[in-house]
Amino acid sequence: MTMQMYVGGVGLLGPGLAGWEQACAVLIGAEPYLPAAVSLPAAELLPPAERRRTGQSVKLALAVGMEALVGAGVSAAQAPSTIFTSSGADGVVIHEICEALARPEREVSPTRFHNSVHNAPAGYWSIALRSHAPSTSLCAYDWSFAAGLIEAGIQLAGDREVVLLVSYDLPYPEPLGLARPMTGIVGAALLLRRAPTASSLARIDVEVECGSRPVTQVDIAGLEALRAANPTGRALPLLRALAGAAATEVVLDYLGTATLAIKVTPAAAASVDAKPAARAPC
Repeated sequence: MTMQMYVGGVGLLGPGLAGWEQACAVLIGAEPYLPAAVSLPAAELLPPAERRRTGQSVKLALAVGMEALVGAGVSAAQAPSTIFTSSGADGVVIHEICEALARPEREVSPTRFHNSVHNAPAGYWSIALRSHAPSTSLCAYDWSFAAGLIEAGIQLAGDREVVLLVSYDLPYPEPLGLARPMTGIVGAALLLRRAPTASSLARIDVEVECGSRPVTQVDIAGLEALRAANPTGRALPLLRALAGAAATEVVLDYLGTATLAIKVTPAAAASVDAKPAARAPC
C-alpha cells in the first residue's frame, strides 16, 4: 500500500546544516559542506521555569519543529498533531541519572527524571505552544525516522488532515557512547498534509517494500558520513530530494531487510488529483 503525503514545511539542524534555507544549498551541492558545531537555540516559547529545565534533545526537537511550522505558514495556535521519534532520546540525562545512582546517596533529581522519559519533548512542545493536539512518541532504533514517516502516513490515511513529524538524535556521553556510538547532533522535521496547498513543497509517495534494495546514499562525503552515523541523519537522502527541483525516488533502510521507497514529486509537477496505487503488502 502506498501512502501519499504533501510536504508543507521542513526543519533541519545538524553539523554544518544551520536551518533548512541554508541547508538546501548544501544538500544540492550549490555550496560546499563545511561541518560545524550545532548551536541549539533557547526554547523561547517556553515559560522561564520550563526553559531552564530543558536539555539538548528538547531544544533540538522544538527548534526543528518550529522551523517546519513557520515554513509551512502554520501558526502556533494552529499546531497540528505531532509525532516525535528518536532512537534514544536524551542520553545526557540518562548519563546524569546513572552518575547519581552510582553515588552513596543515590538521589535522582525530579527534573532529570521527568526529562529522561521518551515523550519529554512532546510534553514541552504542548506547553510551549499551549497545544492540546494529540501526540505520538515512538522509537525504532536506527530506523526511527522511517518508522515516524510510516506513522505519519497511517495517521493521514485515517482521521488526520495534517501532522508534524519531528526526529532528533544526539550522541551519548562516555561510557554510554562506547555501547551506542553516534556522531553529530541532528534534528529534522516535516509538516505533512493529506491534501496539497499553495505552500506545498512536494508530494511524497511512501511504500514499505520487502527485500534488500540498495539504500540511497548522499554523494557528498561529509553528509554521507553523517547519514551513516546518526539515526536521524538517515533522513538526508529524502531531505536532499526535497531540496532539489526534479522528481526522483529515494530508498531508506527500515527494519530487518525491509526498505522504504519514497517517490518525490515537486509541487509544480504533482497532480492534485493523483491517487496512490494500491499494491500488495509485504
